Formats: sequence, C-alpha cells, structure tokens
Amino acid sequence: MTPEFRHLEIADTDAVVTLLQKVLPDDQPHNEPAAVLKLKMQTDKLSFVAIVDGTICGFVMAGFDGHRGWLYQLAVDPTRRRSGLATGLVRYATECLRALGCKKLNLQVRERNVEAESFYESLGFIKEPRTSMGKLVV
Repeated sequence: MTPEFRHLEIADTDAVVTLLQKVLPDDQPHNEPAAVLKLKMQTDKLSFVAIVDGTICGFVMAGFDGHRGWLYQLAVDPTRRRSGLATGLVRYATECLRALGCKKLNLQVRERNVEAESFYESLGFIKEPRTSMGKLVV
C-alpha cells in the first residue's frame, strides 16, 4: 500500500464529499462539502487527496494569501488512520505551498480535538498566542 498524493480533480468531488460527511458529520452547515468544494475548485488548486488502491482515503484543503498558508480541513478515512496518510497529506500540501513562496503555515483546531492538536504538534506546529475570531456573512 503506497499512497499517491495529488491535487484534487473534479472527478474526485463525490468521493471527497462522502469522506468529509463520514469524518466530519458534525461540521457546521456553512461548511457543506459539495458547495465548499465547488467554490474552492473555482478559486485555486490547493486541495489535495490521498489515494490507496484506487480509492480516495484522505483529503486536505489549503489556502495561500501570498504570505501565509492555511490548512482548512484534513480528513482521513477512519479505517486508514495511523497509516501515515494524514502526515503525507500535510507534507504534500506544505511542499505545494512552499513552491508558491509560502513562508508560514497556519491552522486552527477545535478546542475539544486534543488528538488533532497532538498530531499537528508531532509535525512541528506550535500553539501561538492568538485569538481566533469569525463571523458568518451569509
């Protein structure tokens, strides 16, 4: 099982939507996967998939503002966790962002997601003294 990491393609949309619904069933309504993916693919090519044996098993969405990069969503099929797919996706996305000139990579983790915090810390991310703020504009 050697995973393939590559950019998201339009043909991957249904598989990624299914994966996101499975992995993030309690996500906010404004994060509805099909709508988000459609807009994201119209905006840039900074979403990536992990494929094992022809099946999409992981997904990460990234962004870049010309200085900072962001990781917005990371999802790996629960049956494939702890296999290196998440690490591979983060590294792949990081390299793609670095190639664009990205100097710093940011992400947010929900307070209750201690497992995700530990995962990102294992990859060298550190907690920064910041206040995250948001506003729905819908």
